[in-house]
Formats: sequence, structure tokens, C-alpha cells
Amino acid sequence: MSDFSYFLVYKPFGYLSQFTREAPDHRTLADLHSFPPDVYPVGRLDADSEGLLLLTNDKSLNAKLLSPKNKHWRKYWVQVEGIPEEKDLLPIQKGISVTIQGKNHPCLPARIQIIQEPSGIPDRDPPIRERKNIPVSWLEISLQEGKNRQVRKMMAAIGYPVLRLIRASIEDLSLSSQVPGRVERRSGKEIYRALKIV
Repeated sequence: MSDFSYFLVYKPFGYLSQFTREAPDHRTLADLHSFPPDVYPVGRLDADSEGLLLLTNDKSLNAKLLSPKNKHWRKYWVQVEGIPEEKDLLPIQKGISVTIQGKNHPCLPARIQIIQEPSGIPDRDPPIRERKNIPVSWLEISLQEGKNRQVRKMMAAIGYPVLRLIRASIEDLSLSSQVPGRVERRSGKEIYRALKIV
């Protein structure tokens, strides 16, 4: 484990979860830090999502974390249009289905609750477009899977479009502060303990 490198990154809005640009104006993880050449993200966040990203060259950790049988909890803070009631959230708690590439995919039951705006989160750059006649609210959603744009699809399915999506943690693993572009190097022992991997 000591031979491997482990980095936590707060991926800013608009950045790709990769090192290769697909267009000249794309921003990637390479713009944030000079990572070792064999280090790659474990999982990904879409360009329009923010927050915690784990990078490593530990392929064993990658396999264990991404394996569906291990079911690690990933927690997201989600700003949505509208103010849902508790009953609106029941389909997500029970396990809702979403459409991916024209096919129906059932989701595992998720934890979801209405929260106050999380403290310490940065303003988004660029800012969210405000519509004065539509209220917004914040939710905390925890999933044990990572289907393509799953949180956005689940919230759209119950009628509350996502405005902002921040991954706050994976199991007990989180950044020491929510600063876009922040990079923190951690030890393998700390990473494995926080991810509850044996």
C-alpha cells in the first residue's frame, strides 16, 4: 500500500474527470495539479457536477470501490428547483427507475432528506441562474451505486430538476474543506479505513 499514491480532489464545476482534453477549451484534472503519470480517477463526476474525486494508482482499491457488490455509500448535496415535501421523496427511498440510453434501469433504495444549504460550500463559478419566481431547496442524497447521471435522473423523475450537484463524501472519506480545485494527498491506511475496505 505504501508504494501507491492517493489524492482527494474537489473537482470544480466545468472540469472533466480526466486528464485529456476533448476540445481546446476543455478544463481537466491536469489543470489542477501535477499528478504522477500513473494516477487516475476512481469513478467520475460529470463536468457539471462538483466535489470529491479520489485519484490513485492502486488498482486493487479501484476494483473494490467500483464493484457493485461492495455497495459503498456516496453522499451528495443537491440543490433543486422547487420545495419537495417528504412524500415526494418516497419513490427515491423505495427505489425508483431511471432511463439510460432508452432502457429502464431500477435504482437501489437511496437515503434522501431535505436539508438547509450546507455550510462552507463555495459559490459556484459560474453562478446558478436564478429565477426569482421559482424557489429552490437543498437535499442530501446517499447512493450505493453510480449509474450515469443517476441523481439528476432520479430528481427529474419526481419533478425537481437539479441546479447544483456536489459529492460530499464516499463512506467516511471527505475533503478537509470545500475549496474548488483543492488537492489533498492522503495515506493508503487512511483511505482504506475511511472507505471501510479490508
